[in-house]
Amino acid sequence: MKKLIWILSLLISVVSFAQKGKELTKFSTVITAEALKEKLFVIASAEMEGRETASPGQKRAAAYIESEFKRMGLQPGNGDSYQQTYPVYQDNLTAKAIFVNGTNFEWDKDFTFSLQTISNGKWDYSNVVFAGYGIVDDAKGVNDYAGLDVKGKLVVILEGTSEGMPTMGQGGNRAFNANPASPMAKMRAASTKGAAGLLIVSAGFPRKTPTETKGNMYLKKNDATGFLMANISTSIANALLGKSGASVSALGSVAKGDYNVDVTLVATKKTDNLESSNVIAILPGTDKKDEYLFLTGHYDHLGKRGNVIWYGADDDGSGTVGVMQMAEAFAAAAKKGKSPRRTIVFMTVSGEEKGLWGSQYYSEHPIFPLEKTTADLNTDMIGRVDTERTTADSLNYIYVIGHDKLSSDLPIINEAANKKSSNITLDYKYDDPNDKNMIYYRSDHYNFARKGVPVLFFYDGMLLADYHKPTDTIEKINFELMQKRTVMVYHTACEIANRDEMLKRDIPLNMPAR
Repeated sequence: MKKLIWILSLLISVVSFAQKGKELTKFSTVITAEALKEKLFVIASAEMEGRETASPGQKRAAAYIESEFKRMGLQPGNGDSYQQTYPVYQDNLTAKAIFVNGTNFEWDKDFTFSLQTISNGKWDYSNVVFAGYGIVDDAKGVNDYAGLDVKGKLVVILEGTSEGMPTMGQGGNRAFNANPASPMAKMRAASTKGAAGLLIVSAGFPRKTPTETKGNMYLKKNDATGFLMANISTSIANALLGKSGASVSALGSVAKGDYNVDVTLVATKKTDNLESSNVIAILPGTDKKDEYLFLTGHYDHLGKRGNVIWYGADDDGSGTVGVMQMAEAFAAAAKKGKSPRRTIVFMTVSGEEKGLWGSQYYSEHPIFPLEKTTADLNTDMIGRVDTERTTADSLNYIYVIGHDKLSSDLPIINEAANKKSSNITLDYKYDDPNDKNMIYYRSDHYNFARKGVPVLFFYDGMLLADYHKPTDTIEKINFELMQKRTVMVYHTACEIANRDEMLKRDIPLNMPAR
C-alpha cells in the first residue's frame, strides 16, 4: 500500500510539473513584435552611440537594461547590484620620437609606433641590422636572417616581398597572419631570433589621415616590457642605411648586415583604467532554485567614429531585447504565481565585439556555480534574414548552433519546443565541424561551453550585407520573424527550467584547431 501511495504521489508530482511548464509557456503572448520594437528603438538609438564597450553609450545602454529589469520586478543578479563590472584598459601615446644621427623625424610624416607592443621608455642604439624583407619561410627554404646576429639589436626590414604586398585572401586575419610576409609573422620571426625591436620600411608615408594615438582596449593588463615595433618612411630608412632617395623596392638590393648609426626612440604611453559591465537579473526558481538557466545576449556594438554611428540593431540589439522580452514573459508568469522550478538568470553582456570579454569575465568570476548551471541559451542576431539564404523558408528559420555538442538532451528539447511554438526551420548548418566561419566559437555561449555548460546559440546568419556596418539599423529588422524566434527560445527555456533533471553533459567539447 505504501508503495502504491508513493507511485501515485510521484505521478501527481510529474503531472504537476508538466502542467506548470505548460502554464509558463502561455505567457509567451507577452513576446510581441510591438514590444520587441519598442525596446529596440531605445537600444539601437543614436543616443546609445553604438554602445562601444567602456564608452558612455554602453553605460547608458546598461542603465536602460537595468531599469527595465527593475521595472519587471526581477531581482539583482550580483548581490544587491544588477551589474557585474570588470576592468578594461586603454593606452594613450602622449609622446613619441625617432632620432637618427641627431635628426628628429616627425610622427605620421615619417613614422608610427605599434601601440599594442611598444612600452614606455627611451631606447638608444649605436647600430641597426638590415635583414632585407625579414621573411622566414621554412616551407620555401627562405631565411632572411641567415648569417645575421640580431640578438638584442634593432632590426630594419622592408614591407611585403620583392613581388609586392601580401593580400588577405581566404581565411581572414588568421590565415593572413600566418603568411610569412605579413607584419605579424615578420614580428614573430624577429622576436624569435632575439631582436629587441623591428622597424618596417613602408611606402605609406606621409600618412594621408592622422594615426590614432589612442590604442585598442584590452581586458587583461600587461605590464611586461613590449617589443619595439614601428613603421618608418624611406627617409628614415635611407638615413639608417646610408643611402639617399632610395625607394622601398630599391632598398631591396641593399646588402644585409650591421650598419653603424645612432638611433634613439622615445615613447610615453599612459594607460587609462576604464570599466565595463554585464547587466544581470534573476527570477528565483521554486524547488530547484539552486540550479540555474542562463538567457544571454550581448548589448555592446562598435560605437561611433566622428559623426558616424554603428547602430548594431541586429548585432546584437535584437538578441538583447529578445532576452529582455523573455524576461518580461517570465516575470509576468511569476506575478501570477507561475515561477519556473530553476532560477532564470538574464544576462546581457558587453565586450563581445572586443573578443567575448564580458562572458569571459563572467566565466572566470561566476556568480552562480557553473556546475549547477544547466544551460546557456544565447541569442546573438535574431532580427534579420540571411542575405545568402535562398531557400523557400527564408522567412521562417533560425540557425541553431550547439545542438550536437556537450549534451544529447539539447536537440530533443529544442526541437519539441519549436514544434509546440513557432514551428520554424531549425538549421544546423553552422554546427558542421568544417564551418570555415567557426561560428560556434564566436559568441558568448562559448565561454559557458568551454567550462562544460551545455549551450544553444540562436543566430540569423547575417555575415554580409550590413554586418558590422553603420547601416545595421532598426528599419531593416523583421520584427514578425524576430518574434517567432524569441517565442521559440522562450518555450525551450521553459522546458529546460522545469524538467526534473539538469541537462546531461555527455558529449566532450572539441576545441578548435589554432
